Amino acid sequence: MKPALRDIYDGFSATYEANRGLFDMTPVLEPFFAGLHQPHGRLLDLGCGAGEPFPRYFLDHGWDVVGVDFSENMLRLAARYAPGMRTLHADMLDVDFEPARFDAITCIYSLFHVPRARHPALFANFHRWLRPGGQVLFTYATKEYTGADEFEGEKEFMGRPLFYSHTTPARLRGQLDAAGLDAAAFDLRDIGGETFLWVSASRS
Repeated sequence: MKPALRDIYDGFSATYEANRGLFDMTPVLEPFFAGLHQPHGRLLDLGCGAGEPFPRYFLDHGWDVVGVDFSENMLRLAARYAPGMRTLHADMLDVDFEPARFDAITCIYSLFHVPRARHPALFANFHRWLRPGGQVLFTYATKEYTGADEFEGEKEFMGRPLFYSHTTPARLRGQLDAAGLDAAAFDLRDIGGETFLWVSASRS
């Protein structure tokens, strides 16, 4: 029987400390934060893990942060590394919030673990949860990582088989448009030896 994704991430928590410095996201994080054009606000981080670096950065800049993750062990780490973050132990597909609650949403290294058939509904939620002018930033898998234009299956990461799912960047852009999210950036970035598409979009 294959281990569930949440069990694998529970296991990753044991080696988190040794791998904290592998992924420097500063070149993405700082411009995204600066582009929000406001000193304080409310962030939702989906798949928050141990609360680094995005939740911690926003907390350090006076923001209110809500983090969602299905790994209980990773949330225990978040209590240490991002103690000011309010957390929900849940799957991002199962949570709901009142409309226009957040100024920003981040979904870093987590959306591509959700089956691509569920992505349009998540994008619709992003639009509903964001205030007008609010922005979302997420990481998306492409053929540069999986080797296929569209993919749904397993790839090895840190010695464990992880589920990945994505469509093409062109279809992704269409899904964002349909959800009322205006894409601002589609940037392929190599961070820590892994190439993913970093997408930012705003609610008009």
